[in-house]
Amino acid sequence: MTRTWQAAPSVGHPMARVEGFDKVTGRARYAGDVALPGLAYGWVVPATIPRGRVLHLDVEAALAMPGVLAVLHQENAPRLTDIGEGTLFLFQGDRVPHWGAPVALVIADTPERAREAAERMRVDYLPEPPDCVFRADHPALYEPRFVNPHNETVTEKGDIDGALAAAAVVVDAEYRTPAQHNNAMEPHSTTAVWADGRLTLRTSTQYAYAWSQSLTRLFGFAPGTVRVLSEHVGGGFGNKGNPPRPDSALAVMAATLVGRPVRVTLTRPQLWPLTGYRTPTAQRLRLGADRDGRLVAVEHLAAVQTSRLVEFTEQVTMYSRPMYAAPHLRTGHQVVALDVPTPRWMRAPGEAPGSFGLESAMDELAEACGVDPVELRLRNDTADDPTTGLPFSSRRLADCLRVGADRFGWAGRDPRPAVGRDGRWWRGTGVAGAHYPARTVPSTAHATALPSGEFVVRVAATDIGTGARTALTQLAADALEVPATVVRVLIGDSDFGPAQGAGGSTGTASWSWPVVTACRDLAHRLASGEAVPPHGLTSTFDSTDAVRARHELARYAWGAHFAEVAVDVTTGEVRVPRLTGVYAVGRVVNPLTARSQLLGGMTMGLSTALLEESIMDGRFGDYVNHNLADYHVATNPDVGELDVAVVDDPDDELNPSGVKGLGEIGIVGVPAAIANAVWHATGVRQRELPITPARAAL
Repeated sequence: MTRTWQAAPSVGHPMARVEGFDKVTGRARYAGDVALPGLAYGWVVPATIPRGRVLHLDVEAALAMPGVLAVLHQENAPRLTDIGEGTLFLFQGDRVPHWGAPVALVIADTPERAREAAERMRVDYLPEPPDCVFRADHPALYEPRFVNPHNETVTEKGDIDGALAAAAVVVDAEYRTPAQHNNAMEPHSTTAVWADGRLTLRTSTQYAYAWSQSLTRLFGFAPGTVRVLSEHVGGGFGNKGNPPRPDSALAVMAATLVGRPVRVTLTRPQLWPLTGYRTPTAQRLRLGADRDGRLVAVEHLAAVQTSRLVEFTEQVTMYSRPMYAAPHLRTGHQVVALDVPTPRWMRAPGEAPGSFGLESAMDELAEACGVDPVELRLRNDTADDPTTGLPFSSRRLADCLRVGADRFGWAGRDPRPAVGRDGRWWRGTGVAGAHYPARTVPSTAHATALPSGEFVVRVAATDIGTGARTALTQLAADALEVPATVVRVLIGDSDFGPAQGAGGSTGTASWSWPVVTACRDLAHRLASGEAVPPHGLTSTFDSTDAVRARHELARYAWGAHFAEVAVDVTTGEVRVPRLTGVYAVGRVVNPLTARSQLLGGMTMGLSTALLEESIMDGRFGDYVNHNLADYHVATNPDVGELDVAVVDDPDDELNPSGVKGLGEIGIVGVPAAIANAVWHATGVRQRELPITPARAAL
């Protein structure tokens, strides 16, 4: 083997996506694109009541329709193992837990025939009165065991009530965020195929390995039975995370029943009840400070909803735990179980809605104290985590605020509200801080040197459009000390072994550890003269022990957002001409894809602030705007100038690459910055999202 040594490192330089050509030419194949002989199609029959029982399914009429192969329902479905995920416990009884829950699956030889039979199937119900509407004062609110994923429900330090009573300045306000749906471009789709005693799923998932394990336990299969493939995923934002979504379980059931490959693809309206969403939140913030704006007390309490199937409590108030210095601090959560679908993760769960509460309240505190909002945040900076007392591995919040203020042109800002009239527009500016946890999860990778001089790296990672495949190629190339052009990274295959999924901003931070270590070991073996056999020379690394051996520190990525808004004096329409985001996100592997992710997060934050809201009809338990025509997201005309910058912030103990993760911090704090700017423009405080013309009107 002839080894080609590279002249310059790849990490830190912009590199086009290695799969970009395949995507723009249509050669990339997604879960619903794979052609297979004998493929059948499953179509969900959804419940049309929010609570009750199924009394009868007219299965015979469906079976008599052309092309229908079978109908899967509670009488013929395989018995499942309860793994604590009620959303997957399908067809195990006659209960209807919420509107849209699957009550049957029609399997036919074409998707059109499956859909027609499913839509014509008669279902008789025994309905029961539902409780579908979230309220902050709901009498059934309770304190959950833990909040997502396994964090403390309540934290308390000091005497919060005494400190607030003695504080010179107190802000006491409530903030609300609505239910929101992820709406990735690619819908959820799974194709299940049995062959030689193994089950292969081509599916749209952010967690290939975890899905294989969950489905193995759900169906009681022998270990190694299930293989999950997800080479290309068309977005996720959390709702393709673990546990598997119902399309995967249904495809497995159907393929087992009919003995041939089956594909189940959910329609856009079916995504609303079946794949997760962000819970609505009601938050109460109480801040106490001295006259100079230095915090003495922070209380952040939140109420959210969950389903009756699974207790999922979004970690809303965790945002306030490490953010600003306060000797007295209390955070807590309550949840109510309703006859609604189960909420799940949506980009920056907890931190996204929680930052709207705290960063808005900080702006109100700045106003009450007569202190500039940037200066107020700087005065409350801290070197240690206020809740745990742990030192931060790094804390570049102040740098992000100062760099952002300079780039945005914050100096000289008139702090008075409603003085920036420009014809038909009120103009104003606002700021918010941001953070997101920096975590690494144990993962395994394999690096192989081929006799041709090329290298193949295998890791069960997922690229949901973030550029992860490209970043891993760059990291592997530098560890091998070869050009990126001779490195091929294979991902999205559960057979590659345990690996973290693409979620929680942990993807590259987790995968890079075994990838870099395996590649360095392989490079060392080659440099020592070890021969490459015909089948290749492989090094493997499992980061489990290394991850556990890290020092205990508080690890976060940091950021600051600045927004300029224009509010129509007559209609209340809000436009955002400018957003600036500055971030400390560890070592940036690829500035090109990193910038893309941060721009996407900022745009999603703008969308959250002004447009996104899933509207529940309490009579039926259905979200009435369950499509992309009525659920509004930001598009090109809604987005003005976006300015992104990063400050250097590597954390080489978090992982060998010093990466912290940046997929989610871009959304955190943006809605608050925009809401604060709307107050500055109009003098009207916005405490509920989205900020619609009706709410913003003077």
